[in-house]
Amino acid sequence: MSNNKTLTKAKSLLSGGKQNFVIILAAIVLFVVFYLINPGFASKGNLLTMTKALVPYAILSLGVTFVIATGGIDLSIGTVCFGSAVLAGALCKTGVSADEGTLWLTIPIILVTGLVFGLINGVLVAKCKIAPFIATLGSMLFSRGLTAVVAEAARGTSSAIKYPSTGWFQKIFTNLNGFPIGIVWVLVLTVICMVVMYKTKVGRYILAIGSNEEAARLSGINTDKYKIIAYLISGVFAALAALFYVAANPSLNLAAGNGMELDAVAGVYIGGTSTTGGSATIIGTILGSMILVIIRQGLNLAMAGGVGISATNITYAVTGIIVVGAVMLDVLKKKNAAKVKIPVEEKKKQESEPKV
Repeated sequence: MSNNKTLTKAKSLLSGGKQNFVIILAAIVLFVVFYLINPGFASKGNLLTMTKALVPYAILSLGVTFVIATGGIDLSIGTVCFGSAVLAGALCKTGVSADEGTLWLTIPIILVTGLVFGLINGVLVAKCKIAPFIATLGSMLFSRGLTAVVAEAARGTSSAIKYPSTGWFQKIFTNLNGFPIGIVWVLVLTVICMVVMYKTKVGRYILAIGSNEEAARLSGINTDKYKIIAYLISGVFAALAALFYVAANPSLNLAAGNGMELDAVAGVYIGGTSTTGGSATIIGTILGSMILVIIRQGLNLAMAGGVGISATNITYAVTGIIVVGAVMLDVLKKKNAAKVKIPVEEKKKQESEPKV
């Protein structure tokens, strides 16, 4: 029995490794193509720009991976990310002249805001039994409206919220003497997420819920509790992403954040996490986010010569095709697994029947 479990685990790891290899190969091909179109794509400045762009999206994607692993979705992470930063900036009156004490205060405000919205989403989904799409859509609209109202009341204006563009905040979260320190944070958070997902009870129970929630409940797992934990993780990571975003982009418009959640979710799907839950790949999530950043920046440079077509719109179209393709592959993979499983179960049944 132990040997069978070990073999199954080895096959699962091998399958995930193959999928990650395909994504890495695709990233290399895209990089080469965009370099041939515009050699500036491989310049130091552009690589730094892509790294800074990757960090908040990768962190958002890491958090929402836990929700998707339960079979759910979180549409609020984009507005919670920006909303928490806007709220903290408005309450603490950040700006170019903000003192260090004021900036330090923004960090707990941002993190608590993400935690609160994660808790709200978890309770709505787990306790109130509201569909994740509807619950988090409501949270998305509520967080967007609430933070804008609070910001306008605190600042007396609807103009952008500003953070200092230089100082210790940037050195911690985005640029440490020319080095993109944010990528180190992403690596650390990736390792933490891998440990939580694959080596702790929290991760195992989250995956069990996504695989078969009713079976998990009957086996004694408190499914409501671990669903709430998944949404809490997503909310906190949305807040963490806000810290890195404002460090690199110190001017925040109140309407910002729209669509950021879709890019994060797309990165998770492209990375290979199952759309229906039950299986998740943390490394794949990072690679999926990287693919999206390469496509976005590559198209921006490729179409910078006044082609007359918006690179942003082309990016949306390409991303949509990739996401649909990733989901179709997931569906086909599950169908093939089911075809293999049924004959095996029939064979076991025949072997267990008494011979006449």
